[in-house]
Amino acid sequence: MNNADLADRVSEAHGLTKADARKLVDGIFAAITGAAAAGEEVSLNGFGKFKVKESAAREGRNPSTGEAIQIAASKKLAFTPAKAVKDKLNG
Repeated sequence: MNNADLADRVSEAHGLTKADARKLVDGIFAAITGAAAAGEEVSLNGFGKFKVKESAAREGRNPSTGEAIQIAASKKLAFTPAKAVKDKLNG
Protein backbone atom coordinates (compact mmCIF):
# COMPACT_ATOMS: atom_id res chain seq x y z
CA MET A 1 0.00 0.00 0.00
CA ASN A 2 1.29 3.48 -0.84
CA ASN A 3 0.07 7.02 -0.04
CA ALA A 4 -2.39 7.06 -2.95
CA ASP A 5 -3.89 3.70 -1.93
CA LEU A 6 -4.24 4.90 1.65
CA ALA A 7 -5.91 8.12 0.48
CA ASP A 8 -8.32 6.08 -1.68
CA ARG A 9 -9.34 3.97 1.31
CA VAL A 10 -9.82 7.06 3.49
CA SER A 11 -11.92 8.75 0.79
CA GLU A 12 -14.15 5.66 0.43
CA ALA A 13 -14.53 5.15 4.18
CA HIS A 14 -15.39 8.77 4.98
CA GLY A 15 -17.09 10.09 1.86
CA LEU A 16 -14.29 12.53 0.98
CA THR A 17 -12.97 13.40 -2.44
CA LYS A 18 -9.71 11.69 -3.33
CA ALA A 19 -7.94 15.08 -3.39
CA ASP A 20 -9.16 15.95 0.12
CA ALA A 21 -8.22 12.50 1.42
CA ARG A 22 -4.73 12.85 -0.12
CA LYS A 23 -4.29 16.24 1.59
CA LEU A 24 -5.36 14.66 4.88
CA VAL A 25 -2.94 11.72 4.54
CA ASP A 26 -0.07 14.01 3.53
CA GLY A 27 -0.87 16.31 6.46
CA ILE A 28 -0.76 13.44 8.95
CA PHE A 29 2.62 12.27 7.66
CA ALA A 30 3.95 15.85 7.72
CA ALA A 31 2.81 16.25 11.35
CA ILE A 32 4.50 12.98 12.37
CA THR A 33 7.69 13.97 10.53
CA GLY A 34 7.71 17.44 12.08
CA ALA A 35 7.22 16.10 15.59
CA ALA A 36 9.98 13.51 15.10
CA ALA A 37 12.35 16.16 13.73
CA ALA A 38 11.69 18.20 16.90
CA GLY A 39 12.63 15.13 18.98
CA GLU A 40 9.10 14.40 20.17
CA GLU A 41 7.65 10.91 20.56
CA VAL A 42 4.43 10.41 18.58
CA SER A 43 2.03 8.01 20.29
CA LEU A 44 -1.10 6.92 18.42
CA ASN A 45 -3.51 5.03 20.69
CA GLY A 46 -4.24 1.55 19.39
CA PHE A 47 -1.61 1.84 16.64
CA GLY A 48 1.83 2.40 18.12
CA LYS A 49 4.64 4.84 18.84
CA PHE A 50 7.14 6.61 16.63
CA LYS A 51 10.29 7.83 18.34
CA VAL A 52 13.73 9.02 17.35
CA LYS A 53 16.67 6.82 18.25
CA GLU A 54 20.25 7.95 18.01
CA SER A 55 22.92 5.74 16.51
CA ALA A 56 26.47 6.45 17.73
CA ALA A 57 29.41 6.90 15.38
CA ARG A 58 31.22 3.65 14.75
CA GLU A 59 33.88 2.01 12.67
CA GLY A 60 32.91 -0.15 9.73
CA ARG A 61 34.55 -1.81 6.74
CA ASN A 62 34.34 -1.07 3.04
CA PRO A 63 33.08 -4.39 1.66
CA SER A 64 35.01 -4.14 -1.61
CA THR A 65 38.42 -3.19 -0.18
CA GLY A 66 38.19 -4.27 3.45
CA GLU A 67 39.46 -0.81 4.45
CA ALA A 68 38.30 0.57 7.82
CA ILE A 69 35.94 3.56 7.52
CA GLN A 70 34.16 5.83 9.99
CA ILE A 71 30.37 5.67 9.95
CA ALA A 72 28.90 8.95 11.20
CA ALA A 73 26.38 9.20 14.02
CA SER A 74 22.79 9.46 12.83
CA LYS A 75 19.19 9.56 13.97
CA LYS A 76 16.61 6.96 13.02
CA LEU A 77 12.83 6.91 13.30
CA ALA A 78 11.71 3.74 15.09
CA PHE A 79 8.17 2.38 15.24
CA THR A 80 6.85 0.18 18.03
CA PRO A 81 3.42 -1.31 17.33
CA ALA A 82 0.69 -1.27 19.98
CA LYS A 83 -0.55 -4.50 21.52
CA ALA A 84 -3.75 -4.34 19.44
CA VAL A 85 -1.72 -4.24 16.22
CA LYS A 86 0.52 -7.12 17.35
CA ASP A 87 -2.54 -9.18 18.28
CA LYS A 88 -4.16 -8.54 14.88
CA LEU A 89 -0.97 -9.56 13.07
CA ASN A 90 -0.48 -12.73 15.07
CA GLY A 91 -3.91 -14.17 15.28
